[in-house]
Amino acid sequence: MPVRSNYWPFHQGSRLPVLLQLRWLGQFTDGLFQSSLASFVLFSPERQPNAVAAAIAFAVVLLPYSLVGPYAGVFLDRFSRQKIVQVANISRALVLLAIALAIKNSLTGIALTLLVLIAFGINRLILAGLSAGLPLVVRKSELIAANALAVTGGTIGVVIGGGAGIGLKKILDHTVKSDFSDAAVILLAAILYLFAAVIAHRLKHKEIGPADHEIRSESRGWREMKEGFEILRDHNDALRGILATGVQRGGLTALTLMGLLLERNTYHPANNPDAGLSGFAVALGIAGVGIGIGSLITPIFVDRVGRHIWIRLMMVSSIPFLFIFLLSQKQWSLILAAFFVGLCGQAVKVTNDALVQSKIEDEYRGRVFAFYDVCVNGAIVSGALIAALILPTSGKSMLLPTVIAIAYLGTSGFLLRSVRFPPRH
Repeated sequence: MPVRSNYWPFHQGSRLPVLLQLRWLGQFTDGLFQSSLASFVLFSPERQPNAVAAAIAFAVVLLPYSLVGPYAGVFLDRFSRQKIVQVANISRALVLLAIALAIKNSLTGIALTLLVLIAFGINRLILAGLSAGLPLVVRKSELIAANALAVTGGTIGVVIGGGAGIGLKKILDHTVKSDFSDAAVILLAAILYLFAAVIAHRLKHKEIGPADHEIRSESRGWREMKEGFEILRDHNDALRGILATGVQRGGLTALTLMGLLLERNTYHPANNPDAGLSGFAVALGIAGVGIGIGSLITPIFVDRVGRHIWIRLMMVSSIPFLFIFLLSQKQWSLILAAFFVGLCGQAVKVTNDALVQSKIEDEYRGRVFAFYDVCVNGAIVSGALIAALILPTSGKSMLLPTVIAIAYLGTSGFLLRSVRFPPRH
């Protein structure tokens, strides 16, 4: 049976706009920060990355998501999520001040790596808290549309923030050293995180949870995440949707890594990293457009075919464009593949977020999203590592797009086939 959803989740007295402002500003700022970090680590003239170096950079960014995830539920199901988000934004701003100082002085190595790990670990806690709290500010029938706005607006915010960071860096590079301009953009990001903390103050203490009737577990960390998995076993379709989302995100990460190397080392001269960075930004921007369209069409199609069929369909719809890219690894085919993989991937993510939120009661939602985060980000890291094993320094490979396409087809045909992934009310 199709799931009927409200296309427009705003109504008088809705607190969703505050939540969206908080999420969108935070993720726009994430884009600023990540673009400067990528510029410093991967697109500096003295650093020509190979696949392994780029994959390690991805892993460093994503590792905190897997380390913090098991413990996120401990806090999100016990303490005010509003207060957690507010304090986390202030803490993240302070960490970015230290990172800006390190980059200004051209410091690399373990100190910078640890600071980056802390910054992204705090980010994971914020996003998990906002995802767990979203169902408390909208009606259940509005979850698809609310997730489309929250998740997609945030993702597009990252893309726009990345573009703004690259543009600002180019302007500053005319007057100051490259490392100084990277540090200046990160300093701006720190200031914007403080603004996000101010927005979080507009939410009431328990407005985004946890609920007063919260059921607290005596477990901690990984044991609590295991509880999230046990809860999901009673909602098999939500669990399968999480696994499918992980596969889709892992393939998207592998494709992103391939695009990064192609733009940095093949499509542009290796001694002109700024051109490579600009080309990579264009590809990400086009993917961002696809992400936006994927979110806009999802509520409409879910209303007609239901969540389960839509997730299954979106897992395979990008495969033809992966094969076009496989046969002609030009810049235009990379952009085409990025657009459709981004579109389909966002459709899967938005729909499955609403599926999980609608099936899991708030009493347990924090620990379920802890499992969700670790599962998906483990798949993302795996996608980066698989790409590193396959890709040459040039980024050209017929094997990697084939592996991604087979993974998507297998997920849709086996993990999500209708007898195993039926609608359950």
